[in-house]
Amino acid sequence: QVQLVESGGGLVQAGGSLRLSCAASGRTFSNYAMGWFRQAPGRERECVGAISSSGTITFYVDSVKGRFTVSRDNAKNTMYLQMNSLKPEDTAIYYCAQGRTGVAWSVPWKYDYWGQGTQVTVSS
Repeated sequence: QVQLVESGGGLVQAGGSLRLSCAASGRTFSNYAMGWFRQAPGRERECVGAISSSGTITFYVDSVKGRFTVSRDNAKNTMYLQMNSLKPEDTAIYYCAQGRTGVAWSVPWKYDYWGQGTQVTVSS
């Protein structure tokens, strides 16, 4: 049984930083791509960033390029999202997801398992 547990969310002022973590268990972590998605009220879920199983290939949505970094530690079965220069429009629930294969996709239907989400709120 796969479990994904996010942590690290919270309230931060604009311009600040947060680091989210996603701890995975239940199957061989290093075999699967991972992704970070977010959903704000009234908006569709969007992929913020994704990383291939080996960690060599990453994807970022344009709005976070240069500010967010996705990484993973396969020895610790954990993925991270470092968020810098946060903006009020980054406010959302952030979810981690585990892919069906090692390829990093930016669409939710390519992901089998999801965490419960962690709230990120950026005040202006």
